[in-house]
This record gives sequence, C-alpha cells and structure tokens, in this order.
Amino acid sequence: MFNPTRQFCLHIFTETSCYYLKNLKSSHWADLGNIKTKSMDKHACLMSQKKRQKPVVWVEQILLKMLPHQDEEEPTSYRGSCGSCPVTVRKMPYLGSEDVVKELKKALCNPHIQADRLRYRNVIQRVIRYMTQGLDMSGVFMEMVKASATVDIVQKKLVYLYMCTYAPLKPDLALLAINTLCKDCSDPNPMVRGLALRSMCSLRMPGVQEYIQQPILNGLRDKASYVRRVAVLGCAKMHNLHGDSEVDGALVNELYSLLRDQDPIVVVNCLRSLEEILKQEGGIVINKPIAHHLLNRMSKLDQWGQAEVLNFLLRYQPRSEEELFDILNLLDSFLKSGSPGVVMGATKLFLILAKKFPHVQTDVLVRVKGPLLAACSSESRELCFVALCHVRQILHSLPGHFSSHYKKFFCSYSEPHYIKLQKVEVLCELVNDENVQQVLEELRGYCTDVSADFAQAAIFAIGGIARTYTDQCVQILTELLGLQQEHITTVVVQTFRDLVWLCPQCTEAVCQALPGCEENIQDSEGKQALIWLLGVHGERIPNAPYVLEDFVENVKSETFPAVKMELLTALLRLFLSRPAECQDMLGRLLYYCIEEEKDMAVRDRGLFYYRLLLVGIDEVKRILCSPKSDPTLGLLEDPAERPVNSWASDFNTLVPVYGKSRWATISKCQGAERCGPELPKTSSFAASGPLIPEENKERVEELPDSGALMLVPNLQLTADYFEKTWLSLKVAHQQVLPWQGEFHPDTLQMALQVVNIQTIAMSRAGARPWKAYLSAQDDTGCLFLTELLLKPENSEMQISVKQNETRTETLNSFISVLETVIGTIEEIKS
Repeated sequence: MFNPTRQFCLHIFTETSCYYLKNLKSSHWADLGNIKTKSMDKHACLMSQKKRQKPVVWVEQILLKMLPHQDEEEPTSYRGSCGSCPVTVRKMPYLGSEDVVKELKKALCNPHIQADRLRYRNVIQRVIRYMTQGLDMSGVFMEMVKASATVDIVQKKLVYLYMCTYAPLKPDLALLAINTLCKDCSDPNPMVRGLALRSMCSLRMPGVQEYIQQPILNGLRDKASYVRRVAVLGCAKMHNLHGDSEVDGALVNELYSLLRDQDPIVVVNCLRSLEEILKQEGGIVINKPIAHHLLNRMSKLDQWGQAEVLNFLLRYQPRSEEELFDILNLLDSFLKSGSPGVVMGATKLFLILAKKFPHVQTDVLVRVKGPLLAACSSESRELCFVALCHVRQILHSLPGHFSSHYKKFFCSYSEPHYIKLQKVEVLCELVNDENVQQVLEELRGYCTDVSADFAQAAIFAIGGIARTYTDQCVQILTELLGLQQEHITTVVVQTFRDLVWLCPQCTEAVCQALPGCEENIQDSEGKQALIWLLGVHGERIPNAPYVLEDFVENVKSETFPAVKMELLTALLRLFLSRPAECQDMLGRLLYYCIEEEKDMAVRDRGLFYYRLLLVGIDEVKRILCSPKSDPTLGLLEDPAERPVNSWASDFNTLVPVYGKSRWATISKCQGAERCGPELPKTSSFAASGPLIPEENKERVEELPDSGALMLVPNLQLTADYFEKTWLSLKVAHQQVLPWQGEFHPDTLQMALQVVNIQTIAMSRAGARPWKAYLSAQDDTGCLFLTELLLKPENSEMQISVKQNETRTETLNSFISVLETVIGTIEEIKS
C-alpha cells in the first residue's frame, strides 16, 4: 500500500546530504510527524555500523523503525511547514478531554493491541498515568476489569491499582472483578496470591467483607510468607471496614498464634494488626511469654521491625530485678544500632524499665551521646531537628552533658532557619568557663547573619549568657550597637532592658552605650525598651530628656498605644529626678493624652498621672519609684535539674518537638488519647519568670493518677454562664483545709492552669475574705464548678464543689487533684 508520508521522508533524505542529516536540528525533525527523538537515540548507532553505505539505505532503515505501525490509531493529516505535501502526525490528547477516554477505550478494545502484550501493557500504563494526573478514567472500568484476566503479573498489578482507586465509584462493576480476584487467591504463584489478596482487602466498597473473609483465613495459613504478611494486614483492613462490629475472637487468637511465625515481618505485622483490632480494648496485651519471645527474635528483624517491637515492649513490666537486668542486657546491643529510630526506641525502653535506677538511666544517656551527635549532623534536616530537640530534653536532667562537643552545634550557612535556632538554644545551655569565649565569638558572627530573625535570636542568646558572664556579653552587645543596623539595635536595647533588671552591676556600662542608638529604632518593642531605660536610669544618661523630647514631639504620629503609655510613665519618672528639663514636655504630653488622644487606655493613663500629680510629689514617688532591678528573681538562678523520669515517657515522641501542651492539643484534634495533666508552655509565663520553682512544678505535674479523670484543656466558660449554672446546682462536696499566712493569687492561677482548671473570677491579693471561682470539665462532659473561700482569721480555706452530673468516683478524683494543687502551693509558700 502506498504511504505518502514514507515516500515524502525518503525523498527528503535522498536529496539531502549526509552532512545536513548529521547536524539536523530538533525543530526540523518535528515537522516529520511521528519521528521521535528517543527513537533517533535508539537507532543512531546505525550510522556508525553502516557509515559506508549510501545515505538512503540507513536513513530508510531508521524511518522504517520510527514510523508508526499500521494497526495503531488513525493518523491525522495537515499541511506542515515542510511544504504542500501532507505530513502524518498523531493527534495529541490533552488533560480533561473526553477524547482521551474514548481513545484509550478504543485502544483497550483493539484486538491487535490485545494480541501484543507489551503494547497492551503500555496502553494500561497510559490509563494509570492519566489517573494519577487527576483525569477521570472511570469510563474505561469495564475494559480494565477484562484486562485483569492475564498471566502477566505487571499487568495484573496495574489493573488492580486501577480497580482499588475506582471501586468506590463503581461498586456494582467492581463486584465483577471479585471472581477474578478470588481465583487469583488460589493461583500457584505466591506473588499472584498475595497481590490478589492485597487488592481485595483494599476495595473500599460495601458488601466486600463477605468475599474477603475466607481468602484472608486461607492466607493466614498459606505456606508462602509473602501471602501471610498480606493476610495479616488484611485482617486490620477488614476490621476497619466494619469497625462497629464485634471483634472476632477466633481471628484474634489466630493472629496471636502467628506471633511465633518463622517470618519476622509476619510477626511485626501481627503486632500492628492486633493493635488496630483491639484498639477499643486498650491494644495488644504483652505478657511475659510474648515479651521474651519478641526479645529473642529482635536480632532477626529489620530496623523498622525492631523499632516497632521496642515500642510494644514498653507495655511489659518485668516481675523481678533479675528479669529486668536480663532484658536490659539483651537490649544493650541496640544502643549501638545504625538506625536512629532503633537507638531512640531502645533508649526510651531503658529509661522506662530502669526508672528505679537513676545511675542506669544516666549511663544510658551517656552511651547514646554518640548516636545523638551523629543525628544532629545528619544530612536529613528532619532527623537533625528532632535530634536537637531531644538533646535539649536531656540537658534538662544532665546540664553540660554535651559541653565537650559544643562545636558540633555550631551553625552552618546552608542549614535551614529552624535548625539554626535549635542549635543556638543548645549552645546557650552548654556554656561553661572553658568554652564561653569560643561560644560567644560564634554567636557574635551569627548576629550579622543575612536573616534578621536568626540574627536577633543570636543576640537574645548572648543576653541569656550575660546573666552569668556579664562583662564579656555587654562588651559584645555594645559593639553591635556600633553597626547601626535597625534590627540589631532594636534587639540589643531589649536585651539591655532585661539585663539591667536582672544584673544591676552592668547598669553603668549599659547607660554609657545607649546615647545615639535612638536613631536606629523604629519598631514598637525597641522603642518601649529604650523609653523604659531612659525613664528608670535617666539620671545616668546625659541626653535622656532630649531623647524623650523627640518622642513627645512625634507622639501624634506614633501608631502604637503601648509606646505612648510607656512614654508617659518614663517621662514622669524622669521628672522626679530631673524636673527642670522635663517639666515643660511633661505638661505638653499630658495635655495631648488627655485632650487629643483617641485611645482610651492612653487617655486613662494620662488622667491617672495628672490626678496623681495633684495629690503631691511624695505620693508620685511612693507609687512610681519602685526598685530598678531585682536580682533575686528565679531567672538569675540556674534551672533545677529535672529527674529523668519526668520526661522519660515523652522521649522518642513528638512532645520534645511540639511541647506537652501543644502536642496534647494536636493529639486531641487527631482523636488520640491524652494521658495525665500537661504543663502549658506559653510565652507569657516564660517572659515573667517562674512563679513556681522547677522542683515544685514537677510535683504539680506528677499528680496522682485519678483513674479515668482527664480534664479538657482550654475550656471556655463565660462568667454569666458560670453564675447561671452555679445558682442552679447544689453543693456536691464541701471541705475545709488548713491555711497559714499570705496568699498569692498568681501562683494559684498558674498552678491551676497546669492541671487544666480555669479561673473564672478571683479576689485581689489581700482581700478579706478572699474568694475564687473555678471551672473544669472532663473528657466525658462532666462539669465541675468550685468556690474557694479563704478566711485568714480562721486559718482555713473552704472548698465547695458543684457537679452537673452525679458521679461520685469522678468527683473524688477531681477533689484529689485540687487538694494536691493547694497542698503544693502551701509548701511553696512555706
């Protein structure tokens, strides 16, 4: 049959020289229709093999191989740029077109293509490719079901993938493929049996359970380990299809028996399936025979299996000290594993099992120092970040544990921002007399980083170190002011403000460094810090009144009310020590704040100071002349070492990454179970210093286990609703506790927040009698409303609790938590 395209191409190459063919551009080849560049690459070797032949000979052989077969889809002719002769090209489908589905359906039904296994597979691959790109390919479902009847395993896998994707959309048609899948479950080839069983368990459609139950049971007893692996996981999938149904006891017993299977992957899959099936009952039970069996099989598991088994072994508690150390000896080698997941899992198991042996816990943390340092230098950014978070957690119990390796935590230029921040935090905790100079030099280099956020974090880190090594840090901070960079100057001034409050010995050096820095501060935080310093220590700064005068003159253009209120307080304080220079500007500022200012908070502050001045200067001094520093704050002291048991259960979890409070919220949103009260880590508490010392925080956190009581965090209850509910309920419990001395409401409020108890209203400190109203709610919806009544003259505190549902056990648990909190505060006070 005459083919004009073939003759046209031969004519072109006959009239063209070999030199032109050798240097032909891709744009010229595009005009030749179906000629593909990849095909040219495959057959380019013909040039070297037949270079002595005439050009027409080898060119014709190339074209014969590259031109489409006669039984492919019909071509379309158009007038190309090569001339007036028709050039055959294939119509190119585009995403979202119905023509694509029609074209593929036609190709799947083409007997010529079905006869060619490779071409048939290629068409199926095109269907899968379009499916993954988002094109709706459900129109070829019947054709794909027919394609599953083949001995080609690759083709079966592609078709089964397609069916699992579109089975929920075409459940009636998907049932037609069940027969083929059931037949394949009895195939002599174990790969086919496993593939068919896995696909059947993945068909998310109603009514499929009755078809897959028997194949799964057969698969659990299959001789091939691959089929057993698939069948074990299929049990969990089958349970999820009907999660509301009762647990099949026979199936659970079968899975427990498979824990002794010869294949290690089957064992691990059994653990995961049993955990999923028995989730409502608390998960799989790890008794002594199972625990010892798993420990003996650990060496045969892969790294993923070892990490899973270590996690499950946390549920087993050895019966004797001898058994405990036998288990620890078996696990000793896994502390040196090449997998970070296995090392972390083994470390956590050591810490949990050895909770009564602190020296063993310390020895384990020393041994995992090497793997943790290697993880901190890993190319995987995620692994590096998590390792750094765990290093910070270990430093809470072992300060200076990594001090000899402080250079491992120096930042690299190519590292992401979040890893740099973690390393800076670690460096602050590793500073000692031997490495302080090197660490400060490294942090000084970070202060000029191109990232403003990282530079500011480094400056704050120097400020934290300055509480111990004041002179060196103040010198570095003073030199940074000379750079006259806005973001640097702002943070340095904020650091100076905190430093003079905590370390009064550096006040003179700070006052000498401040003049001239006001020109490089634009943000509100920096302005507030500078104004505070000028107001409190203005008698030591010669140009303090003149700097404040510039702020007064520009007060109308100031957009931050907090800056205006800080300016009022600072100028009034400076007026007390330098009245002649500040009297006029103070009057102008008060007039503006009272008569022209629109912000009510600023206006009220101005009225308060104006009326205070009318009372007299002595009264102003009594109120405003507070201490300029407080070295006795707990922030100055080294944080108390936390026992390892306080965080051992959080090790190798996401708690070190997110923090307890935030992870509890995330877990609650994901439907995960929460266990015990958690400490909220809000910035306000961190900034204001520890109201409760660290050693007492541990006591508040480690409240007695109150059975099923789990208080909901962040309960939002309005005062009106509280009052209405309080009046409608009767007192369910009332008792009196002894109390001596003064009472600190802030301490109580923070301690209550630790255990997720909300404060609705509270009397001011010193009120007689003193009252507080509290609310809390457990995870079942039971509401607890509480009144605390303190009568100092009687040295007692009366507790009254009301409950919207009568639950004696839950009420007793709540009372126990409340008593523990109040008892802890009483000990803190004394």
